[in-house]
Parts: sequence; structure tokens; C-alpha cells
Amino acid sequence: MSSDSKISGFHPLLLSPIRVGPLDLRNRIVLPAMDQNACDDGLITDTLITHYAERARGGAGLLILETSAVAFPHGATARHQPALSHDGVIRGLQRLGEAVHAHGAKIVVQANHHGRISSVDTAEDRTVLVPSLPVPDTDPMAILRDTTMEELTSMATLTGGKMPSYNEATVAELAWVVDRFADAGARVRDAGLDGIEIHAGHGYLIDTFLSPAWNRRTDQYGGTVENRARLLVDVVQAIRARCGTKFAILVRLNGRDTALDGGITPDLATQYATLAVAGGADAIHVTAYSSITGGPGFTEGPLPWLDCQYEDLARSVKAAVSVPVIAVGRIRPDDGERIIRDGGADLIAMGRQLLADPDLPNRLAEGRPDLVRPCINCFVCVAQNFWSAAPICTVNARLGHQNEPEPSPAANPGHVVVVGGGPGGMEAARVSASRGHRVTLLERADHLGGTARFSSLTTPLNGDLVRYLKAAIEEVEVEIRTSTVATPATVAALFPDAVVVATGAVRGRPNVPGADLPHVLSGDDLRKLLTGDGDLSAHRPSPVTRAALAVGRLLGITTDLNRVRNLSRRWMPIGRRIVVVGGGLVGCELAEFLAERGRIVTVLEEGTDLAVEMAHPRRWRALHQAREKGVDFRTSTRLVAITPTEVAVEISSSDSAEKIELQFGADTVLLASGVEPDSSLAEAIKDVLAEGVEVHVVGDAGEVGYIEGAIRTGHAIGSRL
Repeated sequence: MSSDSKISGFHPLLLSPIRVGPLDLRNRIVLPAMDQNACDDGLITDTLITHYAERARGGAGLLILETSAVAFPHGATARHQPALSHDGVIRGLQRLGEAVHAHGAKIVVQANHHGRISSVDTAEDRTVLVPSLPVPDTDPMAILRDTTMEELTSMATLTGGKMPSYNEATVAELAWVVDRFADAGARVRDAGLDGIEIHAGHGYLIDTFLSPAWNRRTDQYGGTVENRARLLVDVVQAIRARCGTKFAILVRLNGRDTALDGGITPDLATQYATLAVAGGADAIHVTAYSSITGGPGFTEGPLPWLDCQYEDLARSVKAAVSVPVIAVGRIRPDDGERIIRDGGADLIAMGRQLLADPDLPNRLAEGRPDLVRPCINCFVCVAQNFWSAAPICTVNARLGHQNEPEPSPAANPGHVVVVGGGPGGMEAARVSASRGHRVTLLERADHLGGTARFSSLTTPLNGDLVRYLKAAIEEVEVEIRTSTVATPATVAALFPDAVVVATGAVRGRPNVPGADLPHVLSGDDLRKLLTGDGDLSAHRPSPVTRAALAVGRLLGITTDLNRVRNLSRRWMPIGRRIVVVGGGLVGCELAEFLAERGRIVTVLEEGTDLAVEMAHPRRWRALHQAREKGVDFRTSTRLVAITPTEVAVEISSSDSAEKIELQFGADTVLLASGVEPDSSLAEAIKDVLAEGVEVHVVGDAGEVGYIEGAIRTGHAIGSRL
């Protein structure tokens, strides 16, 4: 399990108070604006209030309401986003502010005109505002690669399949926009909220005026740095004039546009920040963007895939302005503390981390970072926004279900036996025990984590999730019995009142010649080979592999996956030419992992799409990284046979019924397909238990859903028992 990304538990600066304009914040942790798509035609709902109240209760210092349309429905990107365009929105905003303030946090509203990305305008046949025509080429076809037809269809529903019609904004239209921002600020103030954040990034209207690639005007809104910033400065000044000095004004700026020549650079961002502060802004929130939002561009900006991805951008702005600077970009607590200490920023935005665990600030304040539920950077939450759906979270089953009651104390506490110590079993145990049940967890291995622990080799954050779940079930006093094989008899001997079976899926072998050769390893075989779990006698490695494995065991890597990761950069007990059969989530992650360690990797997928189990933003990035490392992906391939040196396949031609036969050289073949649920143990346990004792199946044992499905079903059963 990963140990290099644990939270230290010492964050005095991150947890210290700070003043931002007129606001006194209890700490420097910020919830940035993230769309929840829970509004009713622009109006705040109880579901949305619950979402923000949970994060205020969890201890964040400042909450920023998701991007809200100042001229709704004009310039809006969805009917489910908050509106700021009429007085009818004030009461909902007021209720939201009251709920947040009751828990000691402050809240500002992110105000926006979406400009070229105004999906509602496009759907309703209105033109969208841009600074100049023609618009630059942002490669709209980039989104097609590595995106399924189902996903593309869902995305198209936002505009009814229509393409935008661009309108070069007139001076009168820009004056109208400024007035709409000022009116929005007044409504936010009248609702009793604490301020407003002007969104001047992420390709929206103000951002396109700041970008030389988009703004080629020759009037007072273009041509120079000051003229391109005029719309932003006018908005800041208009809100300040309307709302006064006791109302906070934040500005969110791109620190960089990674996609277009002539886009925003760090130097330009610094100049724009200086002008915004001179105009009256109380703080600058530094983000990043890629105008090519399909494929890997999306994870260049606005959503980071690397830790502290935009840290240097915030540092540049911080060095130039006198007001507080908010840094964002996958910054975890230890790095946030470091950045503040080094003078790189004053506040730290933790978006997806606060979706994963609303209680993160309180956990840090209590000195219990081990109980912080970690974001595993899977992009499941963000994916939903592409079709205006409520986000969900792989590790936090509550997200997207705030309208459902939180787990309550059990009416009749009893003894719950959980079989299986992977994420699904541990989540079921955690929730059950927190509700008052006595819980015994049985795990056949000598450690917890299941396949999530093994997958931390390729995805280290999964190891952090295992670490958290182990700490969480220990905290609620779950009795953990590792190295314990659960049979119907041993479970019955514990006299349970309920049983939860979370033993995972089974992984079969394809029915082709050569599938049982020694160099053909299933995912289970590979896990056993690298970690020492279980017996490999049925599929013994070659003599060279066995020797390498013996050396590894002497070095103690069987129980330390962090050392496995490091050591495997130099050697691994598998061959140089690798063929991975199955281009799903597991196969693609393994492919990149192996290619990074010097292997020549080919992935064979029978279907037409790769890694469909991944949220598409993660898939875009993962497949891009794998290709960069030389992985050869082949879709529409059918496995025919495996020999000691080759894998034979049949490839369907895309433009004819012809099938092509190919052979790929292989020293090792990894089987990453054929995953099936297996509830046989649950059925056997039912047969021996007393009448009325319920047996539930969670995770992949019931339906293959990987970590997200395991956590979701484990939480649901734990809440019901």
C-alpha cells in the first residue's frame, strides 16, 4: 500500500484564519465552484442546500456556489445551474446562505456568462457571444476519440444536437453584460451571502476577451492588455459600485491556456490579475484551461490530473498582487501547507477532495488525517457534468444522493458478519458498525484491500483508499479477522443476524488453445506473482520467473507494494513482450504500468471501445499516456490461440466483412477480460443459516462495478441493515 502520499496530520497554516476583503475566514480551505446540477430551472433546491451545508458542517472556511448564470437562461450552460437573473432567486439563495452560515462558513457565488459555451442559447436557437469572428480552431473533433457513442449522444442532448452560432459582441451588448453582473451581485448581497466570484476563466465570455487568440478586436475592448481586460475590470467596478465595500469580490482567472497559440500565458495572467485588483477585486483564484476540451486537453485544464498541477501559476500571481491568492489544482493538505508556508498562495481550493469527504477540514483539525476519505482522481464526478447530470463519487456514496437521509442508528442492533475485506466489504462494515451493529469482518488474505490493494501498483491512490477504509473500520471497532477462510460452517458458527458477502468477481480463462500455458497469467495470477498472495501451482511461472520471484521475496516485497512499484522499474518477473488480452479498465491500466517499465505492450480488445468502465475524462488521459509510452491498442480483435511465443488473433475490418489474421510476439500474456460476478458463497451460506437471517451480496460478487460499485453497494447495504 502506498505510504508516500499519506497526510502528515500537521497543518497549522492551512487551518489558520485569514481575512479576504471584508470576510474573516476560520481557515484557508476553499470549496471551489463545482456544478451539482441540482437546481430547478435556475432555482435553489433543498438537495443543493444539503450539499453545501454538509461541506460547511465539515469545516471548510469558504464555499463558492457553483457557476451561476447572470442572465439566465441567456448565457447559461444548463437549466440545472443556479440563476441570478431575477428577484425570484433571492429566497433560495437566502436559505442557502443561512444553512452555510449556521455551520460557521462563508459563502460566495460564482457568477458567469458562458459566452461561446452557452449550451442553453444554442439549444434554444440564440446566438452565443464571442469577442471576434472568425473564432479560432479548437479542434472540436478531439472529443470523438476514446469517447463512446452513448457518451457522445448524452453530450449532444445539452444542445439538442445543434452547433453554436457565433455573434461578435457589440459594445451595447457588453454594457448589457456588465449590468447583468452588477444586478446579480446585488441579488447575492440582498440574499445575505458574503460575496461574488467573477468567472473570468475556462473559456467563458470574459476569458475569451482576455485571450489574444480569441480577442482580435480593434476597439476599446481589444488590442492591448488593458483593453482586453476592460470587460473584466468594468464588471468588477460595477459590482463594487452597486454592492459596496462590505461585499467580497473574487476573480477567477486562467493562469495559462495550454491549447492555443496566442492564448493566455502566465505573464498575461499576472497582468490581468493586477488590473483586476486595481479595479477592486479582493482576491484572485488562479486556475488553468485548455481550449481543446476533448481528449487529454480536459485534464490540462480545467481539471488537473497531476498533483499541484497549477501551483506555479498561483505563485506567479501571488508575487504580483497584494490581495490573497487562492491556489487550485489537485492540492492535498500537506502540499497546501507547504504552498502557504512558502508564500505561493494564501488559500487552497480542494474541490474533488471535499466532494469525496466533506469532513476533511474537521478531520485535520482533530488530528485524524487517517480518517480523511481520499479522492482517487477517477473523474467519475466530473464526467456527469458533460450531460448535465448530478455528480456521483466513487468513494463517497452520498454524493448525488443528498436528498436521501443519512444512515441513522439501527433500530435493532445485531451481529453482522462481513465476508471479504475489499472496498465493498469494508464500506459495508464501516457503515453497519457506525449505526450500532457489532461487526465481524472475515478476510482470507493476511491483509485488507482485495483487488484495490493490488491495483494500487498501477493506481497508487487506490492504496490510500484502502488505508482510509482500514482506519475507518478500526475507528468504529469492527472485529477484523484476516487469514481467515470463510465457509458456510464458519460463518454460521458466528451466529450472525445478517451476513454481507463481498468476495469479488471470478476471472475465467478464454476457451482457446494455449490459454493454460505457463506464461499466460490471469489478473489473479499476476497479483499472486507480484505480492505472494496465494498459490500459483496451477500456472507455474517459468524457471527464470520463479528465480526472479524468489529474489523479490528475499527482498521483502511480498507485503510492501510500495517497494514492488519501485523495484519493478528495474525488473519484473514477466517477459519483455507483453500481450494484454482485454482492453477494459484493468487491461489499460496494466498496459501503461508495464510500458512505463520498459515492456513492449500490445492490448487486444474484442469490442470497439477501450476502457469503457473508466469515466471518460480519465479514459482520455489514461489512453493518451499509454500511447505516449508506446502501447499498441488493437480493437475489434478476437483471440484465436496462444503459443509459447505468439498470440494469434482475428481482426474485423471496419469497412468490410473481411477478417484479418495477425500474430503478435509475446513472452507473457496477461488475461484482463472474462470478469464475472460470483455469488456462489452467498448462496451456500444461505443454505446453512437459520431462517430469517438475511444474506446480502455487495461489490463485484453481485455485479461487476469495480471500486465505485463496491462502495455504492456496500454503503447501501450497511445503511439498511
